[in-house]
Amino acid sequence: MSGLLAEALGAAAGGCALLLIVIIIIVLCLQHRKRTSDSSESGFSDQALPESQEARCLSLEELNFATRNFSNGNLIGQGTFGEVYKGLLQDGTIVAVKRRHSPPSQEFIQEVNYLASLCHWNLVKLLGYCQEDGMQMLVYEYISNGSVSTHLHGNSHALGSRLEFKKRLSIAHGTAKGLSHLHSLTPPAVHMNFKTSNVLVDEDFAPKVADTGIPGMLDRLGVTGLSSRTFNDPFVEPRMKEAMNLNFSIQSDVYSFGVFLLELISGRKAVSDQCIIQWAQSFQESSDISVIADSRMAGGFTSQSMKELLSLTARCVNPTSEQRPSMSSVEAEIQRIREQEISLTAVMAEGTPTVTLGSQLFRTSR
Repeated sequence: MSGLLAEALGAAAGGCALLLIVIIIIVLCLQHRKRTSDSSESGFSDQALPESQEARCLSLEELNFATRNFSNGNLIGQGTFGEVYKGLLQDGTIVAVKRRHSPPSQEFIQEVNYLASLCHWNLVKLLGYCQEDGMQMLVYEYISNGSVSTHLHGNSHALGSRLEFKKRLSIAHGTAKGLSHLHSLTPPAVHMNFKTSNVLVDEDFAPKVADTGIPGMLDRLGVTGLSSRTFNDPFVEPRMKEAMNLNFSIQSDVYSFGVFLLELISGRKAVSDQCIIQWAQSFQESSDISVIADSRMAGGFTSQSMKELLSLTARCVNPTSEQRPSMSSVEAEIQRIREQEISLTAVMAEGTPTVTLGSQLFRTSR
C-alpha cells in the first residue's frame, strides 16, 4: 500500500514539475514575442542591420537586362549621382539603379564598399555597383511607395491626407533613427544632402533615408559643380551659405532634419515658403500652431504633442549649431512625443477628454 502511495505521489510530483516547465516555457515565449513586437514597431527595428559584406559587382549586361537597356519607361528620377532607373534582376530583386558618366577607378570601388557598410533598417541599402562602358552605377534596394516629399507635395492633394499626425510622428521617428545611426559611427557619417525628397517610404510608410554619403563620395572622387545647389537650398544651414563654407557636419544634418520636420508638420515646401523656418526659429509656447499645422490632418492631433514637436523643431533649426540637440536625443524626444500622443488620444477615445484636439484650434468664432 505504501508503495502504491509512493508511486502516486511520485507521479503527481512529476506531473507538477512537467506542468511548471510548460508554464515557464510559455511565459518565456510570450516575453520574447513582446520584445520582438516592441523592437519592430511600425515595421522597423531599433537595431542596425548585421554588418554588410562588400558590395556586389554586377555586369553591364545584367543591368541592361534589368532596366530594359535603361529605357525611358524605366527612368524614375534624377538624383545627386545621376539618372535613376527601376530594374528587375534575374533573381527577382527589384532595384533602383543610379548611373553617371565616368571612367572606372579603384577609388570608386572603395567608396562603394564604404557606403555598403552603412547598414540600418531606416537607410536605403546599397546592394552593388558596376563600372563598364564609361559609366559608373550604384544599385540600391527599391522602395515602393515613393518619397515623403511626393506624399506631402505631389500633384494629388489627397496624398497628404493619408498622413495623419501619428503616422507623421512614426515617419519622423524612423527617419531620426537612421540619421542617429549614421552619427553614432566612428567616425560619424554625415549625410550631407538630407531633405524630404530623400526620405522614402515603403508600403507600410516605414521610412528609409536615401542618398546617404553620395555628395561626400563624389567630392572625394573629384566631381565638381555639386556645391552650387546648396546656396539656394533651405535644408542647408544659413551660416554655411553666408560663409561660403560647405563643411557639412552632424550639426548641419540636424538643421536639415529640422526643416524636414517643418515640411512634415506644415505640408508646405520650404524652398517656396522659407518663412516657415523663420516662424519655427521664433517659436514660443504661446505661438498659434494653427498657422503652421497642415490642414489635411483635419486637426487630428493634441495641441500638447504638436507644441512639443514644434519646440523640438525650433531647437533643430537654431541658427547656432552648438545649441542644436544631437540626433540621438531628437530620436528619443520624438519617440516620447509619439507615445504620449498615442496615450492621450486613447484616453480621449474612451470618453475622458483631458486635452485639446488640434481641430478645436481651427474653429472660427461666430
